[in-house]
Amino acid sequence: MIPPLTRRLYDLTGDYRLRKLSAALTRHTRLDPEQPPVVFFNASTRLGNLSQNAAFSLLASMAVQAAGVPVVHFACTGGMTRCMLGTNPDDVHQPPPCALCRRGTGRYLRNAPVVPFGEAENPKLRATLAGLDLSELEAFTYPFAPLREAVPLGGLTLPGLRWALRRHHLQDDEATRFLWREYIVSAYGIVRAFYDFLRRVEPQAAVLFNGVAFPEASARWVAQRLGIRVVTHEVSYLPFTAFFVADAPAPTYPLHIPGDFQLDEAQNARLDAYLSQRFKGEFTMAGIRFWPEMQGLDESFLRKAAGFRQIVPVFTNVIYDTSQVFANTRFEHMFAWLDALLPVMRAHPETLFVIRAHPDEMRPGTRKQAREHVRGWVERNRVADLPNVIFVGSREYLSSYDLIRRSKFVLVYNSSIGLEAVLLGAPVLAAGAARYTDYEVVHYPEDRGGYLRLLERFLTADKVPLPEAHPRNARRFLYYQLFKASLPFGDFLEPGSIPGAVRLKSFPWRQLREHATMRVLVDGILHGKPFLLDD
Repeated sequence: MIPPLTRRLYDLTGDYRLRKLSAALTRHTRLDPEQPPVVFFNASTRLGNLSQNAAFSLLASMAVQAAGVPVVHFACTGGMTRCMLGTNPDDVHQPPPCALCRRGTGRYLRNAPVVPFGEAENPKLRATLAGLDLSELEAFTYPFAPLREAVPLGGLTLPGLRWALRRHHLQDDEATRFLWREYIVSAYGIVRAFYDFLRRVEPQAAVLFNGVAFPEASARWVAQRLGIRVVTHEVSYLPFTAFFVADAPAPTYPLHIPGDFQLDEAQNARLDAYLSQRFKGEFTMAGIRFWPEMQGLDESFLRKAAGFRQIVPVFTNVIYDTSQVFANTRFEHMFAWLDALLPVMRAHPETLFVIRAHPDEMRPGTRKQAREHVRGWVERNRVADLPNVIFVGSREYLSSYDLIRRSKFVLVYNSSIGLEAVLLGAPVLAAGAARYTDYEVVHYPEDRGGYLRLLERFLTADKVPLPEAHPRNARRFLYYQLFKASLPFGDFLEPGSIPGAVRLKSFPWRQLREHATMRVLVDGILHGKPFLLDD
């Protein structure tokens, strides 16, 4: 635990570096007045401290500015009556900490003009929303006269509502309906403000966080209808890396891997070095280390497993994560998949099923703990009463990799562990769309019926072979994801004073022009080139 005074001095050093860098950038950069500006908007990345995603946006904006192109930040100054990061799921009536957020905007967005948007109040819209139930709110649209189109406000805000409340199935109570109404009013305010903003500045591109969080999703909806190119970004797998993509929400993570791409000796060695650390649990995501320790399979587990013909792990996901919007293809949602697996578990007492909760499902010390979680599903369905099922909670640091090595095959929804299981030599059956399911890495049947039939075939087979193409494609995909599509910012950022936060390193402003990451960002944002690094 860092003492408060030390933390304050640490943060002040980061603020000083940012002021110095912004001043140097302004002093040495000559903007081309003929170039249309690029706009940046990321209302869902931070409140007070600088997060990785906020830093990625900031540094990308500085790189564009260093290339001589004007930049304008679109920033909230109290324009949402409720926002995702400012929502208290225990008290949805608690207003967001707008003063804290505004101070952060003043501290971090020094390099370019900031256009604020304020109060989103709309009495007519509120009156229309009054009394609507959850199904009506989900389907809710509202006309937007300038575009002669109705805005699908219910659909735009639903993923953010699930994220803020940490659940997929929303409770039909007044607190949930209140929060959804506030999100809809806020989203419509963003639609109006961002439309006016875009018509005024006429940008060549808009760079937005995520693309699914409702403030940025609302902005993306407007920009697309005005024909403005949209780039979205998200934190990637390696420390201090980001994924940028054009014309798609970042959580879809589209990669376009050339068919003839094969790893050479050096690339294979680089990937193997990464995997050796990953399989020890030595990794972080968005600055958070999920595995403070990793434990092997203990004697009690091995004794129990010895009484069964085969082991099949079941790896779950965080149900409220924005990636789940795109995962639900074969099943309505992850719990519908688990419901379908339950009778299969009962019908196969010779198989030991090990249900593994995602390590981020109950992240300690934060509000990011799921309110609808796998442990609750297990308890509600009395799954632990089945003699052939073991449940491993998110705070149990059992090695998933040791488990995979002893398994006949592996079941996943859309977790990245499916990719890693293939690399460990295990056949994988996926139930939801993942970043890798389009690349012939895992078994991914066409529909629910095909999934259940293939699952039954795997369970009754003497051996489930691993197709030769799967590990080869898994290595191609993972290398491309880690070392070409994940843009490194480690030369610019270091850990902040609290977990998940960052601060700027000290570096010369010219790095904003010369660094490989910055060149890729500028070419991608301004010229439509792929956001990919050369080896």
